[in-house]
This record gives sequence, C-alpha cells and structure tokens, in this order.
Amino acid sequence: MIKDEDIQSKLKEIDEHIRKEYIEGHPKKERDWRTYEQRFSLRIKEAMKALDPLVQEAVSAIRVEPQTGRPDSLTLEQKVKLLLIKQLVGESNRMYANNMLDVFSMVSGIDVSYKTIERLYSDEEVVMALHNLHVLLLKKRGVERSDASGDGTGYSLTISKHYESVAKELKEKVKEQQDSAATAQQQPASTADAKDGPKKRAFAYVFRLLDLSTKMYIACGSSMKSEKEAFDRAMKMLSMLDVTLDTARLDRYYSSSACVDSLGGAKVFVIPKSNATVKGSWKWKETMKEFVTNTIRYLEQYYRRESSESGFAADKKMLGWGIAQRREDRIDCAQFCTGLWHNLFNLATL
Repeated sequence: MIKDEDIQSKLKEIDEHIRKEYIEGHPKKERDWRTYEQRFSLRIKEAMKALDPLVQEAVSAIRVEPQTGRPDSLTLEQKVKLLLIKQLVGESNRMYANNMLDVFSMVSGIDVSYKTIERLYSDEEVVMALHNLHVLLLKKRGVERSDASGDGTGYSLTISKHYESVAKELKEKVKEQQDSAATAQQQPASTADAKDGPKKRAFAYVFRLLDLSTKMYIACGSSMKSEKEAFDRAMKMLSMLDVTLDTARLDRYYSSSACVDSLGGAKVFVIPKSNATVKGSWKWKETMKEFVTNTIRYLEQYYRRESSESGFAADKKMLGWGIAQRREDRIDCAQFCTGLWHNLFNLATL
C-alpha cells in the first residue's frame, strides 16, 4: 500500500524529470492550417445541412397542451432554430434583432424583437428541445461508451475581462499566498479560492465532458459560483444520459476523492494536488496507486485531456469568449447552445 509520502515524492519527480521527458518524447504536431480551414469549412456546411432534420426530430418528440391567451407567433421549431442561429452569429440580442432578423423575417414572414429572442433562453419548451437535440447528436455519432476528457473554463460577462488572463493572475496570487503560508507553517490556500475569486459575477464557469474518439461533448454544466459546481451539474446531466464512461481524464482542480467517485465505474486519470494524501475512497486509493507505480503510462493517458483545451479554444474562436445573458438560467442555456454547435460541427466524420 502506498503512503502519502509516495505521492509527494512522485509529484516532485514529475516536476523535475518525468514531465520534461514526456514532453520531449511527445512533441506537439504542427497544424496544417490550409487543411484545417478546408475541413472546418466542410464541417460548417455539413452542420447546416443536418440542422433542419435534427431540429424537426427533436421537436417532434415534445407534446405541449394548448393554453389560453395569445398564441405564439413562432413555432417551437422556429424558436429553436432562431436561438441557435443567434448563438452562432454571436451579436447582442438587440443588434441581432435589428439587423440579422431582417433576413429571418423576409424568409419566414415573422417579425420578432430582441426581447422575444432573450426570452427564448428561458423558454422551457425550447430547453427541452435543445436537450432532445443533444441526445440525438450523440446517437447519430454512436456515442454509447466513452473514453472521455473533462475540463472547465470561464466565459466573461463583461467586455473588459478575459477569463484566461484573469484566471492566470488569480492562480499566481494563490501561489504567492501558498509560499507565504508554507514559510509561516500555515495551511496553504486552495486552488478553489483562485477559481472562485472575489469577483464572482465577472465570469460564468462552465465544465464540459468530451468524448475523445468523436470529439463530441457528452455532458456540460454551468455555474455562477465555481467550476466545481459546474462540474457537479455536468455529472447530474451525465446521469440522465444513456452513455457509459470507461475512462475519464480531469484537470488537477478536480483532483479529489469526491470528484473521482462521482464518475462511477470509470477509470480516472488525474494529477494529484501538492497536498494530496491517500485518504479517501478505495477508488481514490487505487487511482493514486496507479499514479505512483505506473507513472509514465498514467501520464500518457492523462495528457490526452488536451483535447478538452483544444475544444474550448475552438469554441471560443468560433462563438466568442463572452456571454451576453445575465440571468443564470439563460446563461446556462447560452453555454448549452455553444456545446450543441460544437457537436454539430463534429457530427460529420471527416
């Protein structure tokens, strides 16, 4: 049985030797941008081609009881398409309504305002249809069992703050606090403090679980509080899907017995935190044993999680790094639409 000291020793060894050897043995491949752009263009065409029949199928499964009052000017299918297109265009709701919707009105004969679009983010029928669309996309790609990777990120709620730069500043601040605490022999601050930070309303936190084979998002969650809460909501969504995880790779932020256990029977690869111990569930103990005794092979599996980072980068490049919504339920819907476009772009096997 391994001891706490074995984990600390292995972490030190990784920092000094193994990480360098691993990186040198696995050089980063240069991207062929011409081929990448051609394939990306083809993915967009395939996604737009598949959108209509998929939305129709997702909506057809919903039965809504007729209500009294003024009938909706838009059908559920139109609402879903309108919301997804708005998310793809990426403009503010008012700008979208005043400009891009002129085209929509010419085609459909329906005139809608920016307030109508904003309400779509909290429309229960639309949310149900989006969930159905997500399930359909996974079925189309045959995602039933998965070797997955999970990671969290943040979307700015203001135009003046970028998550990556602010998160880096907060992590550096926490590292300084940890160094000071170590000198004073005090308990170091946790990474969670850096993630949550004092300005909680500056960012919406998002966690997404990605299938490594198809690059499709399996489950996602958002939170205004922390990446950990976003992770918990993603796990709740995963429990409602007919997808079995075989393996999962998580960022060090999720390196805890509770997070590892929440992934059920999946084998988990995660780098322990600097103050990690073997205290925890048997699954955590087995994970730490694998980390200590079979490190190189363990790292080869763990570093496959770079696909999650690549996925976030592609999403933000295509759909933006900010969220225009302010209500939490609408923020959750907006980030879910981003995940749906990601899956639509990866629907075709190219």
